[in-house]
Parts: sequence; structure tokens; C-alpha cells
Amino acid sequence: MLSRIAESLFWIGRYVERADGTARILDVHLERLNHLPLEEQKRVAAELLGVMGARPASEDFGLAELLHALAYDKSSATSIAGSLGAARENARRARETVSSSLWESLNTTYYGLNQHRKDVVGTYRFCTWVLERTAMVSGLADTTVSHDQSWQFLVLGRSLERADMTARMLSTRDVLSAGMSWVNMLRCAGAYESFLRTRRGAFGDQQAAEFLLLDRLFPRSILYALRDADRCLKALDPTDQRVGFISDARRIVGQARTFLEFHIPDDLINELPEHMDRVQKAVSAASDAIGRTYFNQAHDLAWVGEIS
Repeated sequence: MLSRIAESLFWIGRYVERADGTARILDVHLERLNHLPLEEQKRVAAELLGVMGARPASEDFGLAELLHALAYDKSSATSIAGSLGAARENARRARETVSSSLWESLNTTYYGLNQHRKDVVGTYRFCTWVLERTAMVSGLADTTVSHDQSWQFLVLGRSLERADMTARMLSTRDVLSAGMSWVNMLRCAGAYESFLRTRRGAFGDQQAAEFLLLDRLFPRSILYALRDADRCLKALDPTDQRVGFISDARRIVGQARTFLEFHIPDDLINELPEHMDRVQKAVSAASDAIGRTYFNQAHDLAWVGEIS
């Protein structure tokens, strides 16, 4: 497979998942943010944008500016619209590899971005629409693309981004002064019903944090996403050796996964910020290692998959 095609598929997976994760985070925080006093609203909006990896463009940064930065700014890959636009552009570059159904779904989604009101109520509906569209894109990717190397790169990008976005989602819990309830955090990840069926009567902050971080069967848990990424890396480079791993990316992902998997979760709530920071750094380092291993030809040709 050409490295430029592999890179495009990797970033399609990442950008679609980034749009999905940002929509979930924005949706769960928007109502509470809207009811805050103006000064506190500005502070929380700036902190929430910081958790998402961006900085306010000015000191006068409030709710309207947050909606633009996280939902509608097509020039930024941090926003929903920017991520979906970047996913479509990468699909266009890999048009000979992605299925027609996947391309048409991304294309239709991109042209539907401007059909929404940009106020608070319109953003609620926009987030719901984005979750439906990204679910459709992911479903079409799984059912209309051959599960060969191209699909492995797409799922690899999706899995790494999912681990990162779940970590960011958990990091936003304490942005609001009153704190976000774990019920809302579970609903944000689409995990509430699965959590109740799994834990039944045992419900508390500790159990909810364990579920979103460490559950081996729920697809949006950080541990599941990291294990999925590890499986993709193994499929892409199945070479076995007696000592260590050839792939830097697999070593990084494996270290982050095993640290969580074998960590004693007795004091998970208090250690949560440290865990989230470790996961985000591991995802960034793994992404860089994947780029060096598989995409360096594309960089030599001065072509970059991620927009700035």
C-alpha cells in the first residue's frame, strides 16, 4: 500500500472519531455552561477549550466563541466542522481505496454542516446530527471496506483518537466548579445502559470511572481502545522476535495499555488527572511513531495528512 493512502486512511479514522468525541463533550457540557453567570461562563469556556487542546483567540472568550471554536470553525481541526472537512479531504485523496458508500457519506456530511443554526439550541441539534452521521460513517467503513491493511489503518486511527477523546472527556469533569456527575459522564460516552447492565446494584463514582477507563468489553473505554490499536499494529506488522518489539508504536501503546490493565484501581478518582495525561501523551507519541514507520515517504514528498 502507498504510504500516502495509508496516511489518509489513518487520519480519516482519527478525524471522524474526533468529530464524534467533540460532539459528545460539547453536548454534555452545553446546558450547564449556558446557565452560568457571564464571568464564570467565560472562565469555564476557556478552560474547556484548553482541555480540547486549543487556546482562546482573545481574552473576551465566551459561550458564542466556544461554540464557534468547537463546533463550526472549518479552519481548525479541533472543531467538529474542521475535523469532518479534514476527513472528507483525506477520503478524496484516497478515493481509489475507500468505498463509494463511505465517500458519499463523508461528502454528504460535509455539505450538511452549514444547514444548522449556530446558537445554543441549534448546537444541541447539530451535536445529535453529528453523532448520527459519524455512526453511519463508522458503520459503512466496517461493512463496505475490505478488512485488509487499508481497514487496519483506518481502525488504528479511530482507536487512538477514541482513547484520546475519552481521556479528554474525563478531564472535563472538574472544569465546572460544581463538577459533572458520573451519570452525565456515562451518558456522554454512550455507556450508561451498558454500565447498569454490567454493574447492576454497584453504582458510584469509583465504579463509573473504572468502567470508562478499564472495562475490557465496552468499545469506548480507554483500555478497549488501546487494545484495539494494539491489535491493528500487530496485524500491520506481524513479525515476531524473541526480545522486545520492532515497532515503537506498539511498544508505546502496549506500555500505556498494560499500565492501566494491571494498575490497582483503589484510588482511581484521585489519580484520574495523572492517568488522563499519561494516555494523551501515549496517543501523541504513538501517532508520531506510526508516522515515522509508515508515512515517512509521504513526508519526504512534502505532503501532510493533518491540517493545521
